[in-house]
Order: sequence, then structure tokens, then C-alpha cells
Amino acid sequence: MTRKQQLFCDYYLISLNATEAAKKAGYSERTAKQVGSKNMTNLDIKAYIDDRMAQKTKELIAKQDEVLIYLTKVLRGEENELKPLVVSCGEGHSKVKVEEYTVQPVTRVKAAELLGKRYRLWDAKEEQEKLDINIICDIPRPKETEELNVVLDIPKEEDR
Repeated sequence: MTRKQQLFCDYYLISLNATEAAKKAGYSERTAKQVGSKNMTNLDIKAYIDDRMAQKTKELIAKQDEVLIYLTKVLRGEENELKPLVVSCGEGHSKVKVEEYTVQPVTRVKAAELLGKRYRLWDAKEEQEKLDINIICDIPRPKETEELNVVLDIPKEEDR
């Protein structure tokens, strides 16, 4: 890969625009669009860009353990929130001061819910809610009731 192609790749990773990357890498304004398009079809350049993008994604996206550690810190109140506060300096001037606050209880509860979902703490309840219930109705029908009354020698309603 040439030095210009390397620069093209680096600028492309910043802007994600092949024409802009070609211009910044030193290609002429007039040919930047064609060179950018051509460079994007070059297998070496494409492989380099794909590898760098995968590496950037890996570095930027939080891993599962990171998220769980953060949620646990929030739940335990070990993590604080930063809130901007506008402070008057007089004569119509103000400045922004950032203050640190303890995490609100509602945020801690939300962290607990998310951790509970992750560790399936409420699955037993959900499984109970999903149980199939069969109700067997063994109340005799009217005809069977009459036969039963005869066997038990119970007088009919009219005779009472």
C-alpha cells in the first residue's frame, strides 16, 4: 500500500467519505471522487479499512462484563452522576460548574431490575404464570342428579 493510500484509509476511517478522504490524502480535487471510488474497490485497502473498523468497534462498544460491573456500582451507590450547574458571576455573566451527585434511588432500582433480568431472578414467577391449568368440572348434570336422588331416596323438589 502506498503512503497516499495509507493516508486515504486513515482519513476515510475518520469521515467515512471516500471523496473527502481522497482530497485530504493529497489527491487532486478534480479526481478525488474517482480515486476514492477506485480505492474502495482495492482489496488491500478494503481489508485494511475493515480490520481497523472492527478494531475500533471492539474498543468502543462496552463488553458484557463492563456493563454488569457498571450496573452493580450504580446499584450499590458507588457511581455518581455529574450534573452541570449554571453559576452567576455577576454583570450578566455566568459559568458552568459541574457537580457530582449520588445516584438517585430510582436509578439504583432500575440498575437492580436490569441485573435481575440478566440473572433471571424472576424466571420462577414467569414460569408459574405460564402453567397450564385444567379445571375439571365434576358437578353432575341434571339427569344424573335425578338418578342420584332416586338412589339416595331424596324427594323431588315438587314433593317437598
